Amino acid sequence: MTTQSPLTLEEQRMEFSRSRFLAMPLAGTIAWTIIGVAGAFVPVKLAAWILFIATGMIFGLGLFLARFLGEDLIGKTRNNNEFDKLFFQCILMAWLVFAIAIPFFMVEPTSLPLSVGILAGLMWLPFSWMIRHWVGQFHAFARTFLVTIAWFVFPDQRFVAIPAVIVVIYLITMYVLTTRKRPW
Repeated sequence: MTTQSPLTLEEQRMEFSRSRFLAMPLAGTIAWTIIGVAGAFVPVKLAAWILFIATGMIFGLGLFLARFLGEDLIGKTRNNNEFDKLFFQCILMAWLVFAIAIPFFMVEPTSLPLSVGILAGLMWLPFSWMIRHWVGQFHAFARTFLVTIAWFVFPDQRFVAIPAVIVVIYLITMYVLTTRKRPW
């Protein structure tokens, strides 16, 4: 049996949207920076393992960083907020994309930054709707478009160019998140 929140959905959305939401994109920035740096120096097979491990650690790293940023990433202070639950569903969705990325990777090893880079970035679309701000749409669309271009333009440097694109998009996203007007 689920306990209902005394707040309306609109009040829950406002409560959820008050966060700066920097922990997860900062964690993603760190992970994709590690992937890109490693991609410049290690063979593709090792770069792939680093990508799997680093992207798999983003949520845990986000939880760690949230402590220092004063963010409530898992909604401990928001009693039964439906938007926290939806956010976790988006994270699970991002993890499930590995079911697409792994078989594609097995056929074309350099496809991994493309598939994970795009598919894991899709969670920004519902996030944008949740906080009623365009930043998530920007992130998802720019990431998809620019990662695809980088995959074609830099075929020999896919484990470097694609992470670089993703890191730049994260940096822009974090800037927008810190400067956006939040509901108080």
